[in-house]
Amino acid sequence: MAIGGAGRLHPPHGGGSPEDSAAQRPDFEQPLLHAHGAVPANGKQEPAERDHEAQRSPDADDDGATFVRTCFNGLNALSGVGLLSIPYALSEGGWLSLVLLLAVAMVCCYTGVLLRRCMAASPSVRGYPDIGALAFGAKGRLAVSAFLYAELYLVAIGFLILEGDNLDKLFPGTSLSFGDVVVSGKQLFVVLVAVVILPTTWLRSLAVLAYVSASGVLASVVVVFCVLWAAVGDGVGFQGKGRMLNVSGLPTALGLYTFCYCGHAIFPTLCNSMKEKDKFSKVLVICFVACTLNYGSMAILGYLMYGDDVKSQVTLNLPEGKISSKLAIYTTLINPFSKYALMVTPVAQAIEERLLAGNKRSVNILIRTLIVVSTVVIALTVPFFGHLMALVGSLLSVMASMLLPCICYLKIFGLARCGRGETLLIVTIIVLGSLVAATGTYSSLKKIIYEF
Repeated sequence: MAIGGAGRLHPPHGGGSPEDSAAQRPDFEQPLLHAHGAVPANGKQEPAERDHEAQRSPDADDDGATFVRTCFNGLNALSGVGLLSIPYALSEGGWLSLVLLLAVAMVCCYTGVLLRRCMAASPSVRGYPDIGALAFGAKGRLAVSAFLYAELYLVAIGFLILEGDNLDKLFPGTSLSFGDVVVSGKQLFVVLVAVVILPTTWLRSLAVLAYVSASGVLASVVVVFCVLWAAVGDGVGFQGKGRMLNVSGLPTALGLYTFCYCGHAIFPTLCNSMKEKDKFSKVLVICFVACTLNYGSMAILGYLMYGDDVKSQVTLNLPEGKISSKLAIYTTLINPFSKYALMVTPVAQAIEERLLAGNKRSVNILIRTLIVVSTVVIALTVPFFGHLMALVGSLLSVMASMLLPCICYLKIFGLARCGRGETLLIVTIIVLGSLVAATGTYSSLKKIIYEF
């Protein structure tokens, strides 16, 4: 990695922010790194570190990505399938829960800045698990990796459910017979989508699966305009009044709001890819402001159009046969196709590393195929998109986006360096985040069990 000796640290490649220069002081960094063994003194990668090498951007070793390109990457990371469930989240919490959407956005933006500061503490940090290792050693890396991989795996399952629901709306009544076995509707489309996506998961290089950032951001904006078109041009109108506040639905709403901002797993990658790393905090602010405006617009539009009758994916409410509906659904289907492989590849690479599969092509293909098959089985078993995403948001996204950044930051920098005001703020986020995680997870599991 970036350390060539036991007692000397090389400065990180990239920007020269005050945070970076402060992090290079020997009295701060040297004891911290060697105390936890986060980076070996001989500079060689340990197997656990190679697990996360895929998180490095192809641009990291070149001149780096521009400010604008990094903004597009960040927007693409934050603008996902959560856009479709945001009206449902608002219906669960009521109009006043929009304040919580804003609060979640601000907290997640702040914790993104905390991750940036943690990265500045060591040039060895290339991915999120490295921050866990820097703070708590090998156990920290393991814990962070477990939460991240579980989140990626469940999001991949959500993609399959999303594809099945929307394709069934586009082509209702479709069925396929295999002898005496008849597969139809959502189940058929989940299987077909998995078959189409499967070959993309066999690609081992994330450079081949690079972010189609501009198209992903454009797709998110197009979906919002399609919903607006359905309301104004296709006669749906704004008939839904909704409720001001629904206390019982707040845990679900908070879980879904948090899921919308679960891009922290790749923030270290984006930061490392920049030419001017000291500007990454500005990138975060721009991305969170733009995404919050987009999420807020979709939430208000969907709730005004359908009120408490809005479904877990607002595209399922759109009138059938209309151009706006078809365009919205087709646009919605693009993101899961392009991002599914990005979700499961880090999980597959971690398993391959543990099994010492190396470059054994047949073993790699088998592992990735089994992962896809397992996501199909779970998608067919738990076909509740809204509840699943609320569970992911409450349990895993809260951990990755709120709790872990705060805990790692306090551990790396210590209470003395943080100051009273910042320490109080971080402790408040940890307490409230834990409460959201507990209540949201309980509520989501309860609804999933009830649906069975």
